[in-house]
Amino acid sequence: MKRILLPAGGAILATGLLAAGLASASTANAAPKKASDNMASATQAYSVAKFWLDANGATLKAAQQYKWDSNAAPKLTIGGSAGDDGKAGLVPPTGYKKVTPQIVKNINLPKTVGKVFFQTSGGGLAWCSATSIDAKYRNLVATAGHCVYDTATNGDVLDKWVFVPGYHQGKATWGVYVGKTAHTHYDFANFEDFDRDYAFVTVYDGISLAGQKEVTKEEYDKWSGDKWTDKKEITKEEYKKCKLNLGECWAEGKNTADDVVGPDYPGAVLTKKEVTEAEYKAAKVGKGNGNKLGEPVVESVTETEYKAYNGPGKKETDGKGNYTITHYYVQQWVKPGTAKKYYTAVYFIGGVVNRGRLGDNVGGQGFAWNQKPGQPVFVFGYPAGPHPDGDKPYTGVTQKWCYSKKPSGKVYQAPAFKAEEHIWIKCAMTPGVSGGPWLIKYSNSKRIGYVNGVASLVSDQDKNGRYDTLTSPYFDGETQQIYAYAANQWSGKIVGPNGEALK
Repeated sequence: MKRILLPAGGAILATGLLAAGLASASTANAAPKKASDNMASATQAYSVAKFWLDANGATLKAAQQYKWDSNAAPKLTIGGSAGDDGKAGLVPPTGYKKVTPQIVKNINLPKTVGKVFFQTSGGGLAWCSATSIDAKYRNLVATAGHCVYDTATNGDVLDKWVFVPGYHQGKATWGVYVGKTAHTHYDFANFEDFDRDYAFVTVYDGISLAGQKEVTKEEYDKWSGDKWTDKKEITKEEYKKCKLNLGECWAEGKNTADDVVGPDYPGAVLTKKEVTEAEYKAAKVGKGNGNKLGEPVVESVTETEYKAYNGPGKKETDGKGNYTITHYYVQQWVKPGTAKKYYTAVYFIGGVVNRGRLGDNVGGQGFAWNQKPGQPVFVFGYPAGPHPDGDKPYTGVTQKWCYSKKPSGKVYQAPAFKAEEHIWIKCAMTPGVSGGPWLIKYSNSKRIGYVNGVASLVSDQDKNGRYDTLTSPYFDGETQQIYAYAANQWSGKIVGPNGEALK
């Protein structure tokens, strides 16, 4: 375990999130400096979730893997051993007291793992990998610190931050969970020390969209959740009644007559024009205005209809009370005119569903600290970025994994990231995997294990244009204390029982 020391007798400007409480160097056994930062209030959280869910999740699909480290890929150097600072410990996964690793040919992917989505300081939409982890209120997400805090500007937490567990090909099966408060080590929040590149985020209860419901104007005005208006076409008679009752209705456009055009005019429509028998006989055959349109049509009518008819057709009677009218038609090609249309307002409220607590829906992985490196480990995540040589084997829309049966007990160092004790495995996953959990003692049948790290840096160690190494900060006793604090923080709901936004 290392600790960043401040200059004796001197002042230092905190460049990260929490300048308050900056102190001089402390001993290795002192409690860690915890950094906690608010992400969204309950009222803000509703609009954040809707930002990602609207238009059938189009914004989720538009996001790209976080590219802050795509070109960083440091050359790592082997250092000493991981810095444990006390006894090793385990917190069981949610709902399980014991996890028994099993050797199974096919790997069952954990449904706790998903993506965290956020908006970068430059306004781009991006994502990292993450997992649900056990907590008192079943509301905690573990990911990389650089997937929560804006290291690009050394500023605040990333904006519009949400977690989507079990993300698969653009679908948020278990809903969207908005981040409430982020917790990490002070050394990462202020000094971007990647030996502390982890974060634990409490999230509100998840929500999903559930269609729409048409309501009255009164119900619409009272609704505090998502709502919108639209228009519906009605008849002229309905329009008159609506206006009479002072309803919200209106007319659009104006009536225009058909224009006679040639048969080859774009969009021309064939209509018929009734003519006399003589005009029909004189008309030509073929396509064109004034040419014959089919055979004469004989219509049987009543005496009243017979007497009322004043058209050009031929009227006949046989003296026995049988009346007929023979109609003669020629072609008339027209560009159709327009008719005034009538509309009324319709009101809709959004069907938003409270999905409940994260851990109740997908469970939560256990937590491990001060573990000896060298244990078999699975790393899960959503790689998407290209290798240095430009090859792009992953899409980021489905979860992938790496496995190391016996990782090295030595640690890697990356001075550019202030990393001095990163554990590592051989793995070819690319950027996008950042924040994905390192799980020891993974049970393939139960799909659970213990989070013993999070994906932090990728590297091309042999410089052949392919990523081959993945690292994680070592989880020690200070990590455990920050996790334990975060795991006891309550978050709550953002929508009421009817899907209304809570104020």
